[in-house]
Amino acid sequence: MEMEMESMQFLENKTILITGATGFLAKLFVEKILRVVPNVKRLYLLLRASDSNTARQRMHTEVIGKEVFRVLREERGKDFDEFINEKLIAVAGDIAYEDLRIEDVNLRHQLWDNLDIILNSAATTDFYERYDVSLAINTMGVVHMLNFAKKCLKLKTFLHVSTAYVCGEVKGIIQEKAFQIGETLRQNCPKLDFEVEKQLVAQKLYQLHEQEASKAAITTAMKELGIQRAKLFGWPNTYVFTKAMGEMCLEQAKDDLSIIIIRPTMITSTYKEPFPGWIEGLRTVDSVIIGYGRGKVTCFLGSPTLILDLIPGDMVVNAIIMAIQAQEKNSSGIIYQVGSSMRNPINISQICNLIFRYFTKHLLVNKEDEKPIRVGKLTLFKHITTFRMYIAIRFALPLKIWHLINRVASFGYNKEKHIKNMSKLKTILHLVQLYKPYVLFNAIFDDINLERLRQEAKDEKLIEAFNFDPKCIDWEDYIINTHIPGLTKFVYK
Repeated sequence: MEMEMESMQFLENKTILITGATGFLAKLFVEKILRVVPNVKRLYLLLRASDSNTARQRMHTEVIGKEVFRVLREERGKDFDEFINEKLIAVAGDIAYEDLRIEDVNLRHQLWDNLDIILNSAATTDFYERYDVSLAINTMGVVHMLNFAKKCLKLKTFLHVSTAYVCGEVKGIIQEKAFQIGETLRQNCPKLDFEVEKQLVAQKLYQLHEQEASKAAITTAMKELGIQRAKLFGWPNTYVFTKAMGEMCLEQAKDDLSIIIIRPTMITSTYKEPFPGWIEGLRTVDSVIIGYGRGKVTCFLGSPTLILDLIPGDMVVNAIIMAIQAQEKNSSGIIYQVGSSMRNPINISQICNLIFRYFTKHLLVNKEDEKPIRVGKLTLFKHITTFRMYIAIRFALPLKIWHLINRVASFGYNKEKHIKNMSKLKTILHLVQLYKPYVLFNAIFDDINLERLRQEAKDEKLIEAFNFDPKCIDWEDYIINTHIPGLTKFVYK
């Protein structure tokens, strides 16, 4: 601990604002800073809340109260609460509004006068979120954060957490390259302008309200608009489309502020810190893993040789901290892609074999009848056409036969088995629809900037304390002994 602290002088006495503080990555960041750099001056956590009391309550229940703070709580003992009260301040606000909707004027000025670093990790990560919601947070939220940052008198670094998949459905090697203003992924389409998109959303909402549309109809219309606009410009879903526009806003401001963009790939449970296997919620590939363990996913779309780019959450946080440390030497607007596909790839076939090995040894228990769930090997399909044919024969055809038998008589068909099959079909189709752009994603992410960052960190203690090198991951050991046990312990309860 002392060795780490000696190497972390650049964060001592620093004041940091963190958005998206209830999210997985932000919690890991807060925990790591408090544990390794206890001399940090203050961390302000921006939380969506109506007032400061509600914000404080959210901070204690949704951040500090989580299992990830167990190690820090044990290390600090009876001084834990006092330490937290001294270092953390909950701020009621919302990045979807100017001045982050911080109504306390004195607090706003306090932030403008004292902030050294801003970590913007707030986002809505729903792939098919309402367009108005996704645009307000993932794009306009960045604009509001930048406007706020420009008023900070001593700000040294503005770090934004994006996603590697802003690249869309492309092939080959994806460079750590910035988006140009108005850039699109499709040829012969209009120039992309987030102000035009904002106006389009406002007009659509006005029309829907004029038509007295129901809340459900408005939600559906907004989701459809998001997908329509994303696909028009070449992105597969609303999430990556609005995140790409957010990056364009950052590109516009890189001459005024010192900006870093972090693009993680598929984030998984912690590799080592604060302890192995901690995770919150089902993150990307995890939905398929748990669905398979529950016997709900028996087949899936994806070429066996296709690389899935996985990276543990604590490695992403270590990369964030090291990027902040190195920023004084680097130009504004630098992008770091944090993943494993370039230096330590793992493909879908390997993952399928590992999850089969795990769930044949450690059977999940059905919550309804408390019986162990037995699994077979996962069937993979390289092409969507073959997958659809299999689904038709395996699920849709029996459905038609069941309806036919039901019209004639009620014997000769196992109704209970049919209902289970329909439940499986719904789960499989939902997950395929959700992850199709990623399980058919035939590209790898270059990480030249990130590797340079690692090589330039001369201090061995620093490199050890903030390891983000994917080469050290033994995927077999990590998935079987860390990741899936973490999933079953913290998510599937």
